Amino acid sequence: MDGIKKNYVVGVDIGGTNTVFGIVDRDGNIIDIDSIKTKKHDNFDDYLKDLHSGITALLEKNNLVGEIQGIGIGAPSANYHTGRIENAANLPWGNIVPIVEKTSKIFGGLPVAVTNDANAAALGEMKYGVAKGLKDFIMITLGTGVGSGIVVNGEVVYGRDGFAGELGHAVVIRPNGRTCGCGRKGCLETYCSASGVVRTAREFLREKSESSLLRNIPEDQITSKDVYDAAKAGDKLANEIFEFTGELLGEALADFVTFSSPEAFVLFGGLAKSGDLLLDPLKKSFEKSLLFVYRQKPEILLSTLKENDAAVLGASALGWDA
Repeated sequence: MDGIKKNYVVGVDIGGTNTVFGIVDRDGNIIDIDSIKTKKHDNFDDYLKDLHSGITALLEKNNLVGEIQGIGIGAPSANYHTGRIENAANLPWGNIVPIVEKTSKIFGGLPVAVTNDANAAALGEMKYGVAKGLKDFIMITLGTGVGSGIVVNGEVVYGRDGFAGELGHAVVIRPNGRTCGCGRKGCLETYCSASGVVRTAREFLREKSESSLLRNIPEDQITSKDVYDAAKAGDKLANEIFEFTGELLGEALADFVTFSSPEAFVLFGGLAKSGDLLLDPLKKSFEKSLLFVYRQKPEILLSTLKENDAAVLGASALGWDA
């Protein structure tokens, strides 16, 4: 780099199905956005050529060739320290992918940084969202699973090996906890994710005899949105599912406070949009479970980033300091 600060970065969000990339300015405005299919190529080098072509075309379209400060990438199992994707279960390119090195090379030496998607979300929230100005907070992403990004003194905590902050895999139920995809039992994400809500719904329907709108849906077709819709319609069982989920999440967040004493938790993802159905039992359980020295200190905040833009914005936040 020539030392001159540019006014744009590129954010790249690599998902199992699609890779979305966009040009972002310093205020967090997405100038333009596009995507390619992640699994179109089994070979990473072929994929990277496709990504390079897509980003180059986007830059040319917006007359911004040569105006990019850096590229930030959010990807599953990405290690900030090594610049590699390591053992990603849903990507087809092998166990170790040196994504930073190869991406920088194909873009002529442009600075590149990579981290996992939850850490990218935390960076995006701190740069552009509700956590702007906060130096100590924990990002919790409530999607198909539960992800987290921990920020202490304005810096994301990566740990020795780059994989710190897997709070979705903190064990919250033992013994007899649910089996998690990671191989452990009782992990938070098996209860407090969208898929966890579905598992709770199925269990409650089997264990309880009360009537419910959910009984009109084949058990293997129930979604978290079905549970939400039923709860909003006043369904008692559906509301009990949200109370159970919120109570468990509140207890877990209270435990998380003890190791970093955050100013706030920022909740993001589809389940976070459930509003008071989730937040009321969560906050009640959170305050009840907090160690007394922390009570009434940490806030529970909802992300202000648009869900469709958040992944690209989060990744782009890495690009400014790559």
